[in-house]
Amino acid sequence: MRFSRFLAPLTLIALVSAVSVTSAPTASAQAAPSAPLPPVAQAVQNVQDFYNKSQTFKSTFHQQYLAKAYNQTKDSTGHVEFAKPGKMNWVYDNPKDNRVVSDGTTLWAYDAANKQVAVQNVKQSALPSALSFLTGQGDLNKDFTFQIFDGATMNFPGGYVLVGTPKNPNPSMVKVLFYVDQATSQVRRGLLIDAQGNRNRFDFDTPQVNVPIPPSDFTFTAPPGTTTVNAPTQAATAPTQATAGTQP
Repeated sequence: MRFSRFLAPLTLIALVSAVSVTSAPTASAQAAPSAPLPPVAQAVQNVQDFYNKSQTFKSTFHQQYLAKAYNQTKDSTGHVEFAKPGKMNWVYDNPKDNRVVSDGTTLWAYDAANKQVAVQNVKQSALPSALSFLTGQGDLNKDFTFQIFDGATMNFPGGYVLVGTPKNPNPSMVKVLFYVDQATSQVRRGLLIDAQGNRNRFDFDTPQVNVPIPPSDFTFTAPPGTTTVNAPTQAATAPTQATAGTQP
């Protein structure tokens, strides 16, 4: 199992075909009118404030991962949980029984089909800013430079899209897109694009915040017969397609 492939970029962009990762989208002549956009700095702060006030987050998700070099797209489903500080638990229905788990100190990536688990210290994992603000770490304003676009022009009515460029160069994440519900400032979709043009998209279908999550959900015990493999330092970030998928 390649850990970097198993744990790479985050986030979304599906159904958005008119967006360049380096330039603004072209407005659609038929896009429905939407509420006025907030200033980009205010929009980013609203998102940060929402998650600063959230101790836990959980949702079912649909993931698409596009491997650009092979022009192959894979779809996955499952549910995810986050809790402060730095805890997360991705449980996959497809691929069945795959998991990516962090207790805030250790990160486990379990590939059920191959019965392998990669283990890494969270401090060495380059857990991306795109995820870290969900787990009570990171600061969007410090980590990214953002632009804001009207959601109606990007097939995301009722919201807006924040397109972020990391302030510190990172080959595992050259652009991140947050699709934000304008009424709540909650991220409902995300897309992370890496230096090779691979795209990893997540749609959070049933988001809930500040609901109880058992601490045991953020621990991992390897099933009998599991082989442990070393994870490279500074491996990519969030689940990819041993757990992932995306489509431009």
